[in-house]
Amino acid sequence: MNDIPISKPHANKALASSTGAFTICFAVWTIFSIIGLQIQQELQLSDAQFGLLAGTPILSGSISRVFLGSWADRYGGRKIFAGVMVCAALATFLMSLANSYVLLLLGALGVGLAGGAFSVGVSFVSAFYPPERQGTALGIFGAGNVGAAVTKLLAPMVMIALGWKGVAQIWAAALLVAALLFLLLTSEDPKSRERREKGKSQERGTDIAILKNPQVWRFSLYYFFVFGAFVALTLWLPHYLVDVYGLDIVTAGILAACYSIPASLFRIYGGYLSDRVGARAVLYATFAISVVCTFLLSYPPTDYVITGTRGAIRFHTEMALIPFVVVMFVLGFVMSLGKAAVFKHIPVYYPNHVGAVSGVVGMVGGLGGFVLPFAFGILADLTGIWTSCFALLFVLVTTALVWMHFAIRAMERGSVDAATAPELPELHGFGEPGLTPAAARTVTLVDWRPEDPDFWQATGRPIARRNLWVSTYCLLLSFAVWMVWSVVVSRLPTIGFAFTTSQLFWLAAIPGISGAIFRIFYAFLVPIFGGRLWTTLSTATLLIPAFGIGYAVQNPQTPFLIFLALALLCGFGGGNFASSVANISYFFPKAEKGNALAINSGLGNLGVSVMQALVPLVVTMGLFGVLGGGPQVAADGTAIWMQNAGFVWVPPILIGMAAAWFGMNDIASAKASFADQATIFGRRHTWVMCWLYTGTFGTFIGMSAGFPLLAKLVFPEVDALKLAFLGPLVGALSRAGSGWIADRVGGAKVTFWVFVCQALTTGGMIWFLNGHDFWGFFATVLLLFLISGVGNSSTFQMVPAIMRWEVDRAMPQADDETRLHQSERESAAVTGFISAIAAFGAFYIPKAYGSSIDATGGAVPALIAFLVFFVSCAAVTWYAYSGPYGILGDRALRDRSSNPRQERTA
Repeated sequence: MNDIPISKPHANKALASSTGAFTICFAVWTIFSIIGLQIQQELQLSDAQFGLLAGTPILSGSISRVFLGSWADRYGGRKIFAGVMVCAALATFLMSLANSYVLLLLGALGVGLAGGAFSVGVSFVSAFYPPERQGTALGIFGAGNVGAAVTKLLAPMVMIALGWKGVAQIWAAALLVAALLFLLLTSEDPKSRERREKGKSQERGTDIAILKNPQVWRFSLYYFFVFGAFVALTLWLPHYLVDVYGLDIVTAGILAACYSIPASLFRIYGGYLSDRVGARAVLYATFAISVVCTFLLSYPPTDYVITGTRGAIRFHTEMALIPFVVVMFVLGFVMSLGKAAVFKHIPVYYPNHVGAVSGVVGMVGGLGGFVLPFAFGILADLTGIWTSCFALLFVLVTTALVWMHFAIRAMERGSVDAATAPELPELHGFGEPGLTPAAARTVTLVDWRPEDPDFWQATGRPIARRNLWVSTYCLLLSFAVWMVWSVVVSRLPTIGFAFTTSQLFWLAAIPGISGAIFRIFYAFLVPIFGGRLWTTLSTATLLIPAFGIGYAVQNPQTPFLIFLALALLCGFGGGNFASSVANISYFFPKAEKGNALAINSGLGNLGVSVMQALVPLVVTMGLFGVLGGGPQVAADGTAIWMQNAGFVWVPPILIGMAAAWFGMNDIASAKASFADQATIFGRRHTWVMCWLYTGTFGTFIGMSAGFPLLAKLVFPEVDALKLAFLGPLVGALSRAGSGWIADRVGGAKVTFWVFVCQALTTGGMIWFLNGHDFWGFFATVLLLFLISGVGNSSTFQMVPAIMRWEVDRAMPQADDETRLHQSERESAAVTGFISAIAAFGAFYIPKAYGSSIDATGGAVPALIAFLVFFVSCAAVTWYAYSGPYGILGDRALRDRSSNPRQERTA
């Protein structure tokens, strides 16, 4: 950066004038997205010919960015910017006089100069700002992309009144006026003024040398998607909306603006985020969310026919107009963040060649805007499938995400200190020769010592607590989606679904099976992927069942098989618990680990209660208006919006994804392969704790899933659904509030008395069930939830101490630090794994109730089996842990206290 002082008013005036001018340039550059439709009708053009015409100005604008950017570096951005606008205005006016396809193509080449103004503006604007503010400044300038929305909103109305030639002439006049205003309101940029005053000029060969750097071309590949696909969709969407959804051109232009407006204006926020949290984090979020959006958009309208036992089962899937517009809005938003993230790097790495480098990067991105519309047209002609354009984008962004992730991981493994690596460390050859880029804003905690009191008080605790609360919020949503069937299933018969009682119990129980199975795998994924990335991805998967439920319940003809698949997908929420507790266990010292896990798990469990209280309320109202669809009519004539049971979770899930990505951290020392963690399977106490945790958490989650349907069948005269949320609420709050008891008294002692009380409470449930006393039965159910919540926190508190004892016994020759890290790694894996096994309670308890009722007409036999199980858990706890010869008993602790080395690891 030059040393000439820059006044803030001059900088802001240059930024505002440049942004306004670029907005008009972009409006002219994308003019064919609207006028091309009328031209296609007049000249009877094919889709491929239309794609070529719309893409020609994109091609010429992209190529011109290279030499225009280089000229801006050499001769000054102000005069080049104004000259480009004047030339593009003349070309646009002359094009309006064309009367053949060939002449229109020639005119479109000149119109493309308006797009070349981008690289000139980047060079001009960045010269007015220091590096720490260039991301935001260039984000504001890049928001001139909103010119595409200006064309979509205004051009259709002008075209209806004056025809496409009138649009071209008015847009040309506006661009000429913009050029004159730009010259009047701006002054020479500081770098050009410095070179002029010192009589220096930039050597021509340096631009070519810089462009040999592979980093430049890797930046270009990122920009090919975030900008190239943006331009392509800006041109293609009106055509798509007219032909696929049968809209008129005015409506299509307005709805297409729902994509181009967020894809432009939020670029400002993308620049701010790149300055604040780092461009790599922004690019990860952009690519990951784009993968989900393009996958949903790429699925074509499909009719399914399944041969069932009672004949053919038919159903149809397609994305309606309103969901299409919503998904396009989301896609536009994240792509705008990615555009800013890519250009954040250029003035930092190439301060003396901003125009040249931005010209090449912009050229490749612009070429995407040329190649992709042409490819869209060819794919539509060849396949006859309109959604093929989004399938192409899905392949493109998936490739970019996978390549970026594995390249970053490979570079980090080869780096001595990941914390000092610059942004996007996969890009070798950082910047200009002799330039040392600033260190990345890393979210990986390289130095993490929670057991060090000084470090914990000064640094560790605030970071750990932030990660805890974000994780807890995401876990609450996971439990809500996991258990949503416990409310939905009980209402399906009232809105026309003719499922049998056995099918309903299966739907209530299946999420428990899938959630438990997912937990087995999720328990080991945090050390492999990192807690931040995995929390973001696992939270994002909740969108699949949330949307799926919302669509499936609106049609009573939806087959049971679809509901069964959605019930399995709800298990994503159950699987998230294992990774959540495994991740949080790394952040806290042993003295606070029990309470932290209690808060994370307990308030996460609260999601069940929140769901059971919220869903019955939101299904009574049209919460999302036309976006959510119409109501279903119950047998008694009541209007029910059952789709809200799924849709209501979508906004909170999106918030959770953003919070996890931008608010959480990874811990470098927590990284481990599956083989490193697999040692827990050889520890006998892993399997003992699986049995015990099934007695506590299995009871909580199984009763949460099974009680609503059980109460409705055994006590049909009572509307128990209104009370169902109280049990999970009591259990979640008791878990969150009782962790300190286990930390103070000892987890093993608390767990033993929990099982004794559970056995006695189950006896009370049998007593009141035989007497057909609902309120007595309900009171004992609440007591069982309360006790199981205490047991959930106390069993987790036991795990770190048990694994330190196991590691000390298995690795006596290792030093203290090695054994400490190994025990922490195994504790996290065990915590996740036992939660996976215990989650099967969400299946076996509802299924046990159903089987007991089918076989005997009542639930008492199932409760007797549960009572015997609780007695066995109490016996195992006393013998292995809390009794006089247990490894966590008073005698064992006194013996270890005499050995300081063993005490530190026990």
